[in-house]
Amino acid sequence: TNCCSCTLEHQKSHDISSASEDRNQLTYLVTDAPPWYLCIFLAIQHCLTAFGATISIPLILSEGLCLQHDSLTQSHLINSIFFVSGLCTLLQVTFGVRLPILQGGTFSLLTPTMAMLSMPEWECPAWTRNASLVDTSSPVFKEEWQSRLRNLQGSIMVASLLQIVVGFLGVIGFLMRFIGPLTIAPTITLIGLSLFESSAAKAGTHWGISAMTTLLIILFSQYLRLIPVPVPAYNKLKKLHTSKFYIFQRISILLGIVVSWLICYILTVSDVLPSNPAHYGHLARTDVKGNVISDASWFTFPYPGQWGVPAVSLAGVFGLMAGIICSMAESMGDYYACAKLSGAPPPPRHAINRGIGVEGLGSLLAGAFGTGNGTTSFSENVAVLGITKVGSRTVILLSGVFLILMGILGKISAVFTTIPDPVVGGMFMVMFGVITATGISNLQSTDMNSSRTIFIFGFSMFSALSIPNWIVKNPGSLHTGVKEVDHVLHILLTTNMFVGGFLGFILDNTIPGTKRERGLPDREHEDVSDKFSASLELYDLPFGLTSFLSSQSWVRYVPFCPWRDRDTDGRTEDNNVMLRRGSELSSHGEIVEMR
Repeated sequence: TNCCSCTLEHQKSHDISSASEDRNQLTYLVTDAPPWYLCIFLAIQHCLTAFGATISIPLILSEGLCLQHDSLTQSHLINSIFFVSGLCTLLQVTFGVRLPILQGGTFSLLTPTMAMLSMPEWECPAWTRNASLVDTSSPVFKEEWQSRLRNLQGSIMVASLLQIVVGFLGVIGFLMRFIGPLTIAPTITLIGLSLFESSAAKAGTHWGISAMTTLLIILFSQYLRLIPVPVPAYNKLKKLHTSKFYIFQRISILLGIVVSWLICYILTVSDVLPSNPAHYGHLARTDVKGNVISDASWFTFPYPGQWGVPAVSLAGVFGLMAGIICSMAESMGDYYACAKLSGAPPPPRHAINRGIGVEGLGSLLAGAFGTGNGTTSFSENVAVLGITKVGSRTVILLSGVFLILMGILGKISAVFTTIPDPVVGGMFMVMFGVITATGISNLQSTDMNSSRTIFIFGFSMFSALSIPNWIVKNPGSLHTGVKEVDHVLHILLTTNMFVGGFLGFILDNTIPGTKRERGLPDREHEDVSDKFSASLELYDLPFGLTSFLSSQSWVRYVPFCPWRDRDTDGRTEDNNVMLRRGSELSSHGEIVEMR
């Protein structure tokens, strides 16, 4: 009897474990390609997720560029940043880190940019703040904003060279041997936590609408995700028939946005929402930015130097370099989070080097095209992978194509500006929460019963929230006598991700501790399974370049090229080393087999 009871109990435990694994299993892994119609829906969902953050950057910059009353130029900036974001996404997925990670504008460059534009020599004339005095076609007005944008362009291009050098020379890959979960966890966690103000600001424009959007996404992605919906389908064998489609699981975010957007439209045309801008809830209307649609042209073609020959501001370069450093730290965390959520093994050194280098090239392109910003990995789109359980990079490639089209089709991209702020805020509540939890999950490979682990993580997190908060409230506290140094220190010490990641990195590498405590078990002599080594090939260069370059012995010395030793049956020597290191950093704690 006791034996049977134990067997039943064991079977019950196994069933619960299997159900849990099925619930968390990815529908499509990184190398999988969903059906074309599903790819379209998923790609649109990624574009919509990135839309709010992408479009907000030019609108924020417009005031510093003296463009707050020139909606047509604002729409051109929006088209430019969409176009470059799509182009950089294609480069990153094809030649960069090769993970399903969307590229877009970076908020880490906004603070140094606004600091640069707030300097006395770049302060906007009083007449540009008066709509009645602004003639957008006047050569005087054009020179006012174009001179500022040209200096911003050149400064971004020079600052991006730092990221290009750090990536392609392998400096990032070298540092990876010192980076463990106690460095990555605070960095990723603070990506989500540091965005709570922007999320609350948008959601607070109408808490009812934002709460509805959040509840709809939760309902679709969590409660209804395993409920199939019959949809018409066709193939040669069964002809026209119905097929089960898990629509709530795969396009939950898109459904939540569209339903809330539609409800806001109905409330707008019925005048339920206030039309007076001074009244609470006005920003929930879908016609708030209606003038952008009428002002935008049908086709625009962004090109490098469209605002003139870029210039360089030395103070701007130093400040923007600080932002570039923070952007690299954020991207490092995004790569690991993206790998985990897309069913990929931890990225090896050569892939990380290429990813950072390609992001530097992206910022160089963004500066050349005159977007007023750089590019980075979008954390909110990484969170989408975890919610939809679709980690296919084919979807992200299609998203890049859509972003390019949105950058060319002015009218189409302008339509999306009618998404109300509270809808975007409600979506951010879910997205940033998932990012925060993803960061914390990195700690599961560490010894959480160790006082060392608790101290490092707790101190890093608390300091990363306290120090930036104090400096923001005491802006004159950093005074070295050198303006450029003051700008750099201010940017670094007010960026939560940099403070938390830096403290975690220093403490984890200086405080004595075992590899088990650090989440880095000793596996240097452990054999690597052939199945996992094969899955690491997803990080190889495309179009057979890896096989071609492997015949050249000098390739092993190129930091951003994978090296496949012929004597190891096709196994990449660098990948084998990074497997041992990467599996230690992975929060899954187990090898994910690729389909």
